[in-house]
Amino acid sequence: MTEDGKYEAVCGRDARFDGEFFFAVATTGIYCRPSCPATTPRRKNVRFFPTAAAAQGEGFRACRRCRPDAVPGSAAWNTRADVVGRAMRMIGDGVVDREGVAGLAHRLGYSPRQVQRQLNAELGAGPIALARAQRAHTARILLQTTGLQATEIAFAAGFSSVRQFNDTLREIYAATPSELRAAGPRTGRTGPPRQDGARPGVALRLAHRGPYAATEEFDYLARRALTGVEEVIGAPGARTYRRTLRLSHGHGIAEVDERSGDGGWLECRLRLTELRDLTTAIQRMRRLFDLDADPYAVAERLGADPALATLVAARPGLRSPGTVDPAELAVRAVLGQQVSVTAGRGLGNALVAAYGAPLAEPDGALTHLFPRAEDLADAPLTELGMPGSRRATLRTLATALADGAVRLDAGADREQSEREVLALRGIGPWTAGYLRMRALGDPDVLLAGDVAVRAGARRAGVRLEDAESWRPWRSYAMHHCWNAPATRG
Repeated sequence: MTEDGKYEAVCGRDARFDGEFFFAVATTGIYCRPSCPATTPRRKNVRFFPTAAAAQGEGFRACRRCRPDAVPGSAAWNTRADVVGRAMRMIGDGVVDREGVAGLAHRLGYSPRQVQRQLNAELGAGPIALARAQRAHTARILLQTTGLQATEIAFAAGFSSVRQFNDTLREIYAATPSELRAAGPRTGRTGPPRQDGARPGVALRLAHRGPYAATEEFDYLARRALTGVEEVIGAPGARTYRRTLRLSHGHGIAEVDERSGDGGWLECRLRLTELRDLTTAIQRMRRLFDLDADPYAVAERLGADPALATLVAARPGLRSPGTVDPAELAVRAVLGQQVSVTAGRGLGNALVAAYGAPLAEPDGALTHLFPRAEDLADAPLTELGMPGSRRATLRTLATALADGAVRLDAGADREQSEREVLALRGIGPWTAGYLRMRALGDPDVLLAGDVAVRAGARRAGVRLEDAESWRPWRSYAMHHCWNAPATRG
């Protein structure tokens, strides 16, 4: 978009562009999201920024009305496979907080100076500034949704000192931690840790852009939910998805409600053994529910195909689910090779029962963490009742994931990871493509040989031969084919 086009979006308070860019007003020193309800400033006083961190770096403070730090993430980071897109996904996953800029650069295969230069050139902010903006947002969530002391929140959000925490919040929000807490909602706030040491849940809203096909998303997850690790409870339309999370510093329980808020969000609750994992847990749930997608861009491209247009109109906001743990998904994909979804789920249940890590205390039906790749690399796997060749494939994959021969993390190079997976004995193009779509978040995957995809395309009258015109959103086209009704008309 040109700057004049961006200003038109601001004048129209167009929420479709929230998170895609930010604008700041020179006369007030405040930056906002495009849909901010405040009076539209004059064009001559407006500046545009690609990220909130860039606006903060120029000395602008976050608007208290529209909270520009809490918008959906840009779909560009999911679409792009270059170093900037990969870096943004890794920063979102907390790599800079855990490993520093040097760790981020090492994972990307570049020098720290190169990474700094490329991010500054395109986003107006380097990795430290981008991570700092994310830490500030996490701190605000904790201040306004929990009863934790400010000192606890400072370190849970990733700040290295209380002074840094205080200075950052004053600079970004023009408010002290106490003032931010007072400005938050007065109901639903969680309390301090219980006497048994368990943390209460953090309630938050996971923002998304445009319509959200929650029914299809929850149906998809419910059909694949593994006993002890996941569950979907409640009646259709008011269901809750619950699952265990294995995180960097501990583990957690995540809950997401099916009913979408009027303001464009999903209600989420996170109970973590280590609050330092909050940012990572949020990002992983966002990837699972594909909340950074741009349904407007998807509908515009796929709607140009007359046959697909009917499917797109029937299910606005259909998403392409990701995963909270790429290694877990890889193991489950191998279990599901050449069998039905139901059979693959049965194998997954057996795997969790035999090798999953039990929770210290069950949380309802949630009793286990999914087994780590290291736990499966040398396991006999005889409990699964699979042929020896399939068990060997699973062990080979687990070994490759454990020793780093195959990388499926948030910043992995998609082309390279697909080649690494295909090089493993017993893994074919369907599994590699499925992992590229869900584990690596590639929005442009088409499993043309998938029986269900071909059947759905036939029912809908969709020609898979026309798939080149669907780029870069072929993953969404494939989900529309999977969801094509059994009868037309």
